[in-house]
Amino acid sequence: MEIVVLTMKASVIEMFLVLLVTGIHSNKETTKKVKRPKFTVPQINCDVKAGKIINPEFVVKCPAGCQDPRYHVYGTDIYASYSSVCGAAVHSGVLDNSGGKILVRKVAGQSGYKGSYSNGVQSLSLPRWRESFIVSGETTKAYQKPSVPGTTAQPVTLIRVLRTTTAEATHTTTLSKPSPSAGSSTSSPRPQPMGQRSQELELWSTTVYTSSPSSAGTNPGETDLWKPGSVLLNAGFVPKEELSTQSSEPVSQGDPSCKIDLSFLIDGSASIGKRRFRIQKQFLADVAQALHIGPAGPLMGVVQYGDNPATHFNLKTHVSSQDLKTAIEKITQRGGLSNVGRAISFVTKNFFSKVNGNRGGAPNVAVVIVDGWPTDKVEEASRLARESGINIFFITIESAVENEKQYVIEPNFANKAVCRTNGFYSLNVQSWFSLHKTVQPLVKRVCDTERLACSKTCFNSADIGFVIDGSSSVGTSNFRTVLQFVANLSKEFEISDTDTRIGAVQYTYEQRLEFGFDDYNTKPDILNAIKRVGYWSGGTSTGAAINYALEQLFKKSKPNKRKLMILITDGRSYDDVRIPAMVAHHKGVITYAIGVAWAAQDELEVIATHPAKDHSFFVDEFDNLYKSVPKIIQNICTEFNSQPRN
Repeated sequence: MEIVVLTMKASVIEMFLVLLVTGIHSNKETTKKVKRPKFTVPQINCDVKAGKIINPEFVVKCPAGCQDPRYHVYGTDIYASYSSVCGAAVHSGVLDNSGGKILVRKVAGQSGYKGSYSNGVQSLSLPRWRESFIVSGETTKAYQKPSVPGTTAQPVTLIRVLRTTTAEATHTTTLSKPSPSAGSSTSSPRPQPMGQRSQELELWSTTVYTSSPSSAGTNPGETDLWKPGSVLLNAGFVPKEELSTQSSEPVSQGDPSCKIDLSFLIDGSASIGKRRFRIQKQFLADVAQALHIGPAGPLMGVVQYGDNPATHFNLKTHVSSQDLKTAIEKITQRGGLSNVGRAISFVTKNFFSKVNGNRGGAPNVAVVIVDGWPTDKVEEASRLARESGINIFFITIESAVENEKQYVIEPNFANKAVCRTNGFYSLNVQSWFSLHKTVQPLVKRVCDTERLACSKTCFNSADIGFVIDGSSSVGTSNFRTVLQFVANLSKEFEISDTDTRIGAVQYTYEQRLEFGFDDYNTKPDILNAIKRVGYWSGGTSTGAAINYALEQLFKKSKPNKRKLMILITDGRSYDDVRIPAMVAHHKGVITYAIGVAWAAQDELEVIATHPAKDHSFFVDEFDNLYKSVPKIIQNICTEFNSQPRN
């Protein structure tokens, strides 16, 4: 038997060498006749990531406009392959914002990537990634496969027919691409041990690389067969080393483009039944897998509700998709009613806290799964959650049909609960058996952080009260300029009853409320209200005006809102401002003092929140007020971003 096997192996090797030599000869003959095709440089979009291109080295053409911050870049000089190729080229200085051709070379993954600001692009930091790349200017020579100096690697496809004995194979036959060496002008494939296969006719093919003089052209019939790093295989011939490098996930770091803190509120009520509860758990596991959970990306916890809610695990309990899936499998149904409102209140008060793993800088998202309809009201609980910056999504499954609507406690409950009634935050599923189709749409929505309207930002989380000097020294014309300044500041904010709210007080010796925080909840209405404010004329009692604003405006501010007072005056106050200013600061009202013309700068600094240099501004004339708008907005946002959120 040994002699037979050895003879068979020798025959196989002999046949392989004959085909190899024939391929080389065929290539040489072809290269004498065929011109090398011109290398075309493909144009890519700004959002294309290096990891999406399999080649280890390639030339591409970038369009103009890739300096835009929405094209994320991770690292400095060496970039994570999750980065925008063209964004990295601009950051590195190889390209400017007008675009152009670049050479990209893949390198090994790094244990960390440091963000930096360069050439108009702010790159981000990343703890770890599986693959990196570097960029350089366009080269005159198109990328070629690695070869011996003076040669060009050519692929030769070998087709092999095998008929062997009945025993099942224990090894896979593969041909590996040889490493070029300076002392060799040709490549020699290294056949691996071949096991026995089942008694059937099988075809397989693999690509090996041979060498021909660099001056020769390539065979146009074969150039399209080559993909760097790949081997053409079928019939199950997949080398183990190929399988081990195909994973697209970094090691437990998560997807940095979807950095959210997510709470799932799952329905554990008795009405759902055991089978549908299992479907719900599978849905959670599928979402966890699709999200790529990790400390640099999304984190996820689960709360189950019935009569009363309970946390199964919080944001920091499990920090990988696999761990989450294992934990989800162990969840058991609680039973009881379907008290969704109580569950939302529980999440608002308890779930998104630092002790439970809330990261502060990541948007808070709560996804509520409801079978049928809730057994309590959700509107008020949801409003408080939204005002706390929680983005609420509802997935309603098998909702009430016409003859069941009489049993629904709160009609249209989903629209009353979600952040916006534009369909983005609610998904209605007709049947539990269709729930799996919702995985990708949900993941796409919760990861679209630019559209998470309930997330707290410096533009949507404040009650802003303008305190406007209407004294005689201002004059009618300048007063209109002041109102335009107020409008310009207001335009910068996202205004609604759950986002930023605007109010205004005008003062002389006396004070009057022009409009309160609850009077207008859209930006057009606010701007029209500002335009309608009439000039009063009189003296200047700034201290009394601050007290009035605290009582008439900020006393009605919502507890979870940041309170901002923006006071504009053109002169020294007739009364004392120190005690009213101290009271405002003590009540948590952040005060900005804007002085014009004859305003006393020492008084502005007393009124302003500490540090005064960040909260007091002075311009020499009314027509220059507009120049301070960007700096005021910048300071408001800088201060907001430095504080813990939620």
